Amino acid sequence: MPMVHPSITAAAGAATDGGRRPRVVAAQAAAAPELSARPRRRTFTAKDKLRILADADRAAETGGIGAILRREGIYSSALTDWRRQRDAGAFIALTPARRGPKTAPVNPLSAEVALLQKANAGLTLRLARAEGIIGLQKKVAELLGIPLAPNGDEP
Repeated sequence: MPMVHPSITAAAGAATDGGRRPRVVAAQAAAAPELSARPRRRTFTAKDKLRILADADRAAETGGIGAILRREGIYSSALTDWRRQRDAGAFIALTPARRGPKTAPVNPLSAEVALLQKANAGLTLRLARAEGIIGLQKKVAELLGIPLAPNGDEP
């Protein structure tokens, strides 16, 4: 006979389906509507960065920098980077940069170069065809016994 735990009684098992206790399954939590399917990287404008830096500079004397960091949801390293950029006078560096490969400036001569390359390819094709025709004419002249001038001109 199997060993039964003392807390399980025969009466408790009798009320369940086939002697088994029903399992309670928690319902899935509904997805929060404010959360997007794909998280986005936070970006701060230069104005926001300067405002946060000003708040942090004012709070440095009272020790309230931690509260500002928690309120804005940033790390102290971000403040350090922003201060360095501000002190270097790189106001443009405070604006968020686009990620990914940078586009190269358009060369004003690139359109002309492309046009000349296309014309060169067409002339190269015409030259190859002309040389083929000249070679064929030489073979026909040789078969027919027509003498050709030594410099390639016709007699």
